[in-house]
Amino acid sequence: MRAVSFALRNGGAVARLRAAVAPVRHFAAYSPEVVGSAGTAEYRMHFKDSNGNKISPWHDIPLKSGELFNCLIEIPKNTKPKMEVAVKEEMNPIAQDVKKGKLRDYHGPIFWNYGMLPQTWEDPNVTHKETNCAGDNDPVDIVEIGSEALAQGSVEPVKVLGVLAMIDDGELDWP
Repeated sequence: MRAVSFALRNGGAVARLRAAVAPVRHFAAYSPEVVGSAGTAEYRMHFKDSNGNKISPWHDIPLKSGELFNCLIEIPKNTKPKMEVAVKEEMNPIAQDVKKGKLRDYHGPIFWNYGMLPQTWEDPNVTHKETNCAGDNDPVDIVEIGSEALAQGSVEPVKVLGVLAMIDDGELDWP
């Protein structure tokens, strides 16, 4: 289980935001680049700036766009592969999670878009007083509950509706 921040794309507000800041939101200077085939251990989605330099979606994409937060979509709605920003790899590409040497999949398609908030971190050196667990050393997770499937690697403006602390293998997954 993972901690989730629930977010909903506010139809009117997001539509206005997209029109107002589309070049920034879509990072006219940023583009995803896939290396390897989906469903393999070699698959990576890297990100580049307008000069062709690799950027980290975790460290280089801003946390906010105006009043809304940016969410990087790692797992599109109605898909099974458990994808995530590879925090231990240089420039943090999106890759399929591996556990005990095997690629991880959900038991069935997930019913929401799953991603992370850039420039956030769940600190493993801080123990939360109510859960008595420390952070998992990853970015803060987010579940986007809109009706449409969003593309992997897309950066979407979201409004945070709430949070839920989860404990996974003794680690706190909490924003």
